[in-house]
Amino acid sequence: MIYHIIAFVGGFILDLILGDPYSLPHPIRWIGSLIGYLERKLNKKDVSEKSAQKRGCIMVIAVCAIVEACVIIVIVGSYYISAYVGCAVELVMTYYMLAAKCLKTESMKVYDALESGTIEDARYAVSMIVGRDTENLTKEQIAKAAVETVAENTSDGEIAPMIYLAIGGPVLGFLYKTINTMDSMIGYKNDKFINFGRCAAKLDDVVNYLPARISAYLMINACSFLGEEYDRKRAAKIYRRDRYNHASPNSAQTEAVCAGALGIKLAGDASYFGKTVKKPYIGDDIRKINTQDIKRADRLLYASAIQCELFCVIILIAVSLC
Repeated sequence: MIYHIIAFVGGFILDLILGDPYSLPHPIRWIGSLIGYLERKLNKKDVSEKSAQKRGCIMVIAVCAIVEACVIIVIVGSYYISAYVGCAVELVMTYYMLAAKCLKTESMKVYDALESGTIEDARYAVSMIVGRDTENLTKEQIAKAAVETVAENTSDGEIAPMIYLAIGGPVLGFLYKTINTMDSMIGYKNDKFINFGRCAAKLDDVVNYLPARISAYLMINACSFLGEEYDRKRAAKIYRRDRYNHASPNSAQTEAVCAGALGIKLAGDASYFGKTVKKPYIGDDIRKINTQDIKRADRLLYASAIQCELFCVIILIAVSLC
């Protein structure tokens, strides 16, 4: 247990300092390549709805099985060599699963483009972190998209993998990230993926159900010590009112808290693959959103992540002492 705690804390600190190593191989990119390869092999246009769903389920099982087999071999083999080698490998694997610094870095690229670049620069920067069409977004819409991404991924990119890593180390951590990556790649409700990606999308809803709600409460609590720019009572109010204002049962959980905390309105209609998707709004339009809200969302992300890390470590230490 002590080596697990060391790896858990070390991986978190490493992520906060370094972020994603863009110049080095990344296991999530490998997983993405595997998903892309199997999707091209299995997702055929000329099959029935039922067959497409079955093929999608087969892909989900295959990807999860391959990734988990690799992770187990690496982690067990490392600890077999020595506890120190195992701890070091687990630390690095934990680091790869967390994305707080990456989220901040990518969102700040949008901020910098809005502050000192062209509208085209800002549209390109935000296109790197959102799935919607960005070519016609205004500056306000770009800032809103960036804030929404940071808010939603406070759970998906940081809190949820952290919880699974605390419970089951890299084995559960990689399983979560594999499911989440499949959802981000094939979990769309368009003609290509509506049936094939259904299994991945539903499974992602399941594994994110509790983490999304835990993330929301962590964010509400974080408002208490982040200063006057964050309204804890309003965050809790908007969370209770708007947390289901999304097609996903989980996505609006953290977006609602962020919108309430900052006094802004998020969500609403958006264009995906050239088609406008109707969405309800989240939050109240107490003030207009601005570029500084990207920084505010990042601070809320970091405060929530640090809280989660502390709570997980306390629980792990308590369990180790029992």
